[in-house]
Amino acid sequence: MARDARWKALLELLVERGRLDVEEAAAALDVSTATIRRDFDQLAEQQMLVRTRGGAVVHGVSYELPLRYKASRHAAEKRRISAAVAELVSPGEAVGFTGGTTTTEVARALAARPDLASGTPALTIVTNALNIANELAIRPQFKIVVTGGVARPQSFELIGPLAGGVLGQITLDVAILGVNAFDVVHGAAAHDEDEAAINRLLCERARRVVVAADSTKLGTRAFARICATEQVDTLVTDSAVSERTAAGFAEAGVAVVRA
Repeated sequence: MARDARWKALLELLVERGRLDVEEAAAALDVSTATIRRDFDQLAEQQMLVRTRGGAVVHGVSYELPLRYKASRHAAEKRRISAAVAELVSPGEAVGFTGGTTTTEVARALAARPDLASGTPALTIVTNALNIANELAIRPQFKIVVTGGVARPQSFELIGPLAGGVLGQITLDVAILGVNAFDVVHGAAAHDEDEAAINRLLCERARRVVVAADSTKLGTRAFARICATEQVDTLVTDSAVSERTAAGFAEAGVAVVRA
């Protein structure tokens, strides 16, 4: 197993369990304990975990995997969700994107739509996510607007007052929102309060708001609120969402799309 794939697997196990010992991790990944010890040491140097005697624990109470290590989680579901979200966008619209693995997949799905292959512009894309802007900037038919701000390494999102200054001057047809959690009572939320503040402003500038989230994020809470449930027009999720959860969002006035 290549090192990047091994690190990704280790971090996902650690997030899932909260704590790993060397022997347990070696058995799960079918590698030597020496390899795991070396991996733990190197990941600790990058402050992605905390080394303990004989193992490792997550880095802090609200641990969050950097974006590059989250891309493979629920990958099939995210691809279906992204395709369904992309169909909700009409040619010529101004579309706002928050950062995240699912929103990145939505951007890719829009770039692949034949009816958006030309236009002046085919879409106006506004985002604070550097990776999304980078992927779409090569599409001459898309007008790309990037907010200012300070880059957050975990999500590649620009945050802070510079980002807010740009968003305060524009309006959007639709905001496509990636979240860490979405609950009927508590609304949409992110782990980081600065990221949540920019995402909230993006939603406020949009005529309609679409949350793209796999079913594992529904009915859960995260630290910083982005917006109330009633501010969301559409939730696009996967087919594993429970009937009870879907019904709760529908009763709150959110259209639920199962991809």
